Amino acid sequence: AQPRTALIVEENNGMVLAIILVLLVVGSVLFHFLSPWYLTPIASNWNYIDDTLTITFIVCGIVFVAINLFMAYCVYRYRYRKDRRAKYEPENKRMEWWLTVFTTVGVIAMLAPGLFVWAKYVEVPDNARLVEAVGQQWKWSYRYPGADGILGTVDIRHMDGRNPFGMNPDDPNGQDDVLVNGPEIHLPLGSPIKMLLRSKDVLHDFYVPQIRAKMDLVPGMITYFWFTPTRAGRYDVLCAELCGTGHYTMRSHMVLEEENAFNAWLATQPTFADTQAVKVAAAGGSLAEQGRQVAENQGCIGCHSIDGSPSVGPTWKGLAGRTETLADGSTVVVDDEYLMESISVPNASIVAGYPPIMPPYQLDEGEMAALIAYLNSL
Repeated sequence: AQPRTALIVEENNGMVLAIILVLLVVGSVLFHFLSPWYLTPIASNWNYIDDTLTITFIVCGIVFVAINLFMAYCVYRYRYRKDRRAKYEPENKRMEWWLTVFTTVGVIAMLAPGLFVWAKYVEVPDNARLVEAVGQQWKWSYRYPGADGILGTVDIRHMDGRNPFGMNPDDPNGQDDVLVNGPEIHLPLGSPIKMLLRSKDVLHDFYVPQIRAKMDLVPGMITYFWFTPTRAGRYDVLCAELCGTGHYTMRSHMVLEEENAFNAWLATQPTFADTQAVKVAAAGGSLAEQGRQVAENQGCIGCHSIDGSPSVGPTWKGLAGRTETLADGSTVVVDDEYLMESISVPNASIVAGYPPIMPPYQLDEGEMAALIAYLNSL
């Protein structure tokens, strides 16, 4: 009686496992078609990328269904029986040919569309507008060519607190370049855009999900891609390459709008020549005004608000003289000494509730004094 019972159990187990595999396939296919989670609405011309993803889903889906149904069939068809034994077949030329053909067709079906789209992705139209995105731990800044349509040359040797973009002051083409240190990039609808990508420090990746376009920023290189904005809106700009402890805070926004609105916004942004003129004027003005300029040039306002609103870092409004609780439970009075340490060695004393993601800033004595004066004025 015991061998007979074991035989029935083995046969039933095979049937149950086959049913589970079939249910897995049916559930996966239904989840794909009924799930509300899929691609975000597209806001560019890159429908080709969506089509390529769909082709990949189809090819992988067919293979997934075929393999699992074949496994279910084999589990049921060749389940254990007392009256038969497994047959050893070291080679099956016919099956090898079929597998080779189907695998080749599947790989070509996935790779060929991708190569086609990639060729278009890097073939920039002649009438594309230039825009540069500059990445650094952990913020974005942007540069537009001026009326001459030419971006000025840059060099890391020119970078300092007064020239965060590294603009070549002797290049006449760069004097009218529009510099945006704020948290937004604006672009006009309907015009092809060539995004030039430059990193100041480590690997980053410029990514806007609704644009369906992304590209790495590689130190020492200028990378690029192009797209045409098609849908007005305000979209998140993300870093899609792990770039350090503050990677998750490296965000900005892309505003796609009509040409008139874009031109009006662009006209409010300073050129490189403007920033130099402001610095000269500030040098003769108050120390706090010079500090405000330093804060803008360094992008401090991207993480610290000046109106009391919450942000990535503590607000600067009312910061000077305040007693702060640190992450280790101790307290400290925010005086000039503490502010200087927080700027130069920010991770030495972390305020409770905030991540240790602020990079150290190397300011000269004058810039530091001006920035402290500005903080005190708030």
